[in-house]
Amino acid sequence: MTGPVVPFREIVLKVHSRCDLACDHCYIYEHADQSWRTRPKAISDEAIFWTALRLAEHAKKHALPSVSVILHGGEPLLAGPSRLRRICEELIAALDGVAALDLRIHTNGLQLSPRYLDLFDEFGVKVGISLDGDKAANDRHRRFADGRSSHPLVLKAVELLGQDRYRHLNLGLLCTVDVANDPVAVHDALMELDPPRIDFLLPHATWDEPPPRPDGSPTAYADWLLTVFDRWERHGRRVPVRLFASVLSTLSGGPGLTESLGLTPTDLVVVETDGALEQVDSLKTAYEGAAATGFNVFDHSFDEVASHPGVRARQLGLAGVGETCRQCPVVRSCGGGLYTHRYRSGTDFDNTSVYCTDLEALVRGIEHRTAAGSVPAAVTDDGDLRTEQHELTRLLLADLNRELDGRGGEEWARAWELAGAVDRRPGGLDDVLTHPYTRGWLLGALDALHEDLPGAALAPARRLASSVAAAVVRGGLDLPVRVTYEGGVLLLPTLGELRLTGAGPRGTAEVQPVEKGFLVRTAGGERRVARLDEPGTGWRPVRRLGRDGAPDLAIDDLDPYRDCFGVPALPRLGLAEAADWTGRLARAWGVLRGRAPEQAAAAAGSLTTLTPVAGPGPALGRHGLGALGIPLHGGAGELAPLLLRGWRRARFQALLEVTDLYADDGWWSHPAPWQEAPVPVSELLAGAYERTGLRAFEPDSAEAARRALDTLDRAAELTVGGKRLLAQLWEEADRDRHGR
Repeated sequence: MTGPVVPFREIVLKVHSRCDLACDHCYIYEHADQSWRTRPKAISDEAIFWTALRLAEHAKKHALPSVSVILHGGEPLLAGPSRLRRICEELIAALDGVAALDLRIHTNGLQLSPRYLDLFDEFGVKVGISLDGDKAANDRHRRFADGRSSHPLVLKAVELLGQDRYRHLNLGLLCTVDVANDPVAVHDALMELDPPRIDFLLPHATWDEPPPRPDGSPTAYADWLLTVFDRWERHGRRVPVRLFASVLSTLSGGPGLTESLGLTPTDLVVVETDGALEQVDSLKTAYEGAAATGFNVFDHSFDEVASHPGVRARQLGLAGVGETCRQCPVVRSCGGGLYTHRYRSGTDFDNTSVYCTDLEALVRGIEHRTAAGSVPAAVTDDGDLRTEQHELTRLLLADLNRELDGRGGEEWARAWELAGAVDRRPGGLDDVLTHPYTRGWLLGALDALHEDLPGAALAPARRLASSVAAAVVRGGLDLPVRVTYEGGVLLLPTLGELRLTGAGPRGTAEVQPVEKGFLVRTAGGERRVARLDEPGTGWRPVRRLGRDGAPDLAIDDLDPYRDCFGVPALPRLGLAEAADWTGRLARAWGVLRGRAPEQAAAAAGSLTTLTPVAGPGPALGRHGLGALGIPLHGGAGELAPLLLRGWRRARFQALLEVTDLYADDGWWSHPAPWQEAPVPVSELLAGAYERTGLRAFEPDSAEAARRALDTLDRAAELTVGGKRLLAQLWEEADRDRHGR
């Protein structure tokens, strides 16, 4: 197995190997591996010392900001307060100045008392308690050896941990699922205790020892959990449930939140009471010695364990599951299930989970119940997409102000204050902030600050001031705005530029709206622009398309931040050249309306700006929604599909900026009909989106798109938003196929 070692960020430290309960579903005492019988009851001082030392070495070598240590057993409280204090002191001392330490303990709660909780408060040890629900559910398995109920004592422990002075230590409750229990009663009993979190665990089982299914249902555990989910939903998700949160996270493109689900590499190692270093101890369910590595804390580093083949096998993500799982659309959410649950004699762990049908039904059940509310509005509504894009630009502007942190000088402070005043007026800054090239300016300014380039802190003020001035002129607000100009040119974004002949190459101008134009005062005198839309002495307005039925788009060949397309933006077009180009563009819109009327209308609703660029095709860059770089040459028949192609690419890019359409933590390869080499889902979805749109112009693209959509139907990476977009693409493709 290749690739770098995945460092351990979580250590399970077995502090006591015996228990005061006799739970019949316990994987330590009741399953295949019985190595607990030969281990010392309590961890020794020497093992504690070496564990702390090895952990500190590991954290320092891998520059880990934090590590988590879970005190476990058996029943860890049987180690007693003195031994637990020793463990906490050794760990904290070893990691001081190396990494933050997150200390936890998992207990059945029977021994919990203020004496323990005061100790845990001293060292910041968080406490999780095992409880399987109401009394009937809990007593089904969690009893004393003589058959007595443990339920009353566990409730006392939970009540004690819930007191105000200890509440900050409360990790929550762990509940092992038993389908013989009433799921509603279990949910209600746990919720009544008001824990900070609940985690439902499937009972450990393998193909050799499968889980009980009283009614024979292949989805009994999914049905049980979905009943709990429905109850949880109706109660407003009052308490977080980690199992459900993990599924919801992966459905939205996020990571798995529990080892039992998802493809996140394992980063856990177990230290036994004798100092042996083992893999996750749920493996003890599989067979004798399944968790063993042959290493110990006295002679071996954690890196040696991290290189163990058994550990590496659980760090391979998609490559670590079988072929059946790799082809399953829900594998990102279930991750093939817990590694232990895949075991079968003869084939070891190269199998689906013994809970496979349950996991698929659970993921699909949660997706079905939540998809409508989980799909981002921007996927289905262009108005919401524009709103979210605008909010993104505003957030970037706020980020820039925060990054400057007073370093922008007097000009920035003055422009920022005036921007706030303008923004409170009707219309405000919106027309200028939604200009696509505002985004390019903001991203470039933030990049320069992060790279600490010379003058990076003072440069942003000029563009902000000119943007405020443009907003004031557009709104006819009686607010004079001071703007620094360069090269003898005053730029008003979205409006145009004014050449200040005789005013010097650099200086300050005061801009104020008057009637249908604006007035500029400089040290060299006053200049008046009578009309914004008409060229005048030194005034070059941003031209508009808006002719012959074409949408009213800006033809921006002035803004310095238009040069963001990856191909050169052309300089200002001459009058004849501009008239010829816009004429061909207008005729291209006519072709587009005739052959793809719905798409033409949608494109006209979201595009705002066209810029002439060098190169053969439509270009996108670091700008906000609405801009396209379009080549200067080509007839209406050539430009029409270019406009459509560019708009589809721009909308897809805009969606990716505000929502997750696919998970980007597993760049799996898929066949693409338009090329030989497989591509990641990002490229496949982008290609299918573009080609579906071009079906009116390129019949071959339509067929390729349908084949890509077939592949995407089986892709595990798509989020609920990505699946909704996929459904839209099928609707588009089927509309033409059925003549609608």
